Amino acid sequence: MLLVPLLQYPQCSAPWTDFRSFGRSQSPFTSARASHSSAGPSNITYKIGAAFVGKGRNFDVKHNVFAFEPTRQSLNKQPFTGRGASGQDAFFISSVGDAGSTAFGVADGVGGWAESGIDPSDFSHGLCRYMAKNAFAFQEDHLGARQLLERGYQDVVADKEITGGGSTACVAVGDSLGSLEVANLGDSGFVQLRLNAVHHYSNPQTHAFNTPYQLSIIPPRILARSRIFGGMPLRDFPRDASVTSHQVRHGDVLVFATDGVWDNISSSQVLKIVTEDMTKLNAWQTGDKGTVVGNELKTLTKEAADPHEEDVSLQTRLAKVIARKAKAASEDRRRDGPFAKEVQKFYPYENFHGGKVDDICVVVAVVVGANDAAG
Repeated sequence: MLLVPLLQYPQCSAPWTDFRSFGRSQSPFTSARASHSSAGPSNITYKIGAAFVGKGRNFDVKHNVFAFEPTRQSLNKQPFTGRGASGQDAFFISSVGDAGSTAFGVADGVGGWAESGIDPSDFSHGLCRYMAKNAFAFQEDHLGARQLLERGYQDVVADKEITGGGSTACVAVGDSLGSLEVANLGDSGFVQLRLNAVHHYSNPQTHAFNTPYQLSIIPPRILARSRIFGGMPLRDFPRDASVTSHQVRHGDVLVFATDGVWDNISSSQVLKIVTEDMTKLNAWQTGDKGTVVGNELKTLTKEAADPHEEDVSLQTRLAKVIARKAKAASEDRRRDGPFAKEVQKFYPYENFHGGKVDDICVVVAVVVGANDAAG
């Protein structure tokens, strides 16, 4: 039987062969190691919703959601990151000081740390919590996506209650001129959709198959064990993140998600899911002039007083449907998802088929331009 690459914990030297029991962010150990566009129309806003579900949990379409409302933010209020329902996956959404910008992103805790007695969710949720706090309190001229990731990471390292762990991250900062900067580290990622097309998608960063780049805190006892038993602990840094710059337009849809989504549904499938709802609600309309943004986009993106209501905003609705489809695909043993196809390519004798069960977290931002929007 062909084995996976050696992914060692300090206390164990045996390679893993059960692909269904771990994901690309699962092991913290291994034996190996765009230009900025000009500004577009002013008064761009990012209407954002999130949906999430932990591995082994049922997806509750009424409660596993979050609707971002800037007026509800407070320095004295802990940012919501999905903890308690999203497993080791986390997210954040925050205004950036008084600059009119918005920061958001996802993080995926490295599950393999549980074997060393460390809760992987402490790192990912802590990282998102600190990034949200840093963004909201920011009062300088410009906040970059990598800069925000760096500040969040440094706060996690300084937090004495977070003794170890690791996480991937995909972080964005978008301003009111439509400039979006993204820092992606590991195999979480995002797609930018525009009028029934994939305008941009991120590429995962991996050291080897199933071994993504990951921020981490390595306790001294783990380092000591690794010297004895072998296996070099992985530790990447915010400086290693891939940073890209994009220009967004009225009607664009940005989908940020952890690998629980991307391992089970592809970017083209996400496009199909989003297009179906956007056209059904006339947010995108196709006619003699091709596909255009519908006149009611501003109205569709108004957040309901209660995000758990049936009549939710467009962005929350899209996050829900993507999370629900990814959840169903992860549990489907007959349909091969992207992760299964990768296993079959690298390890054809493993006979791996179906989806990959994992935590799932999705953040959807619908871009609305005040000068273009009606309703």
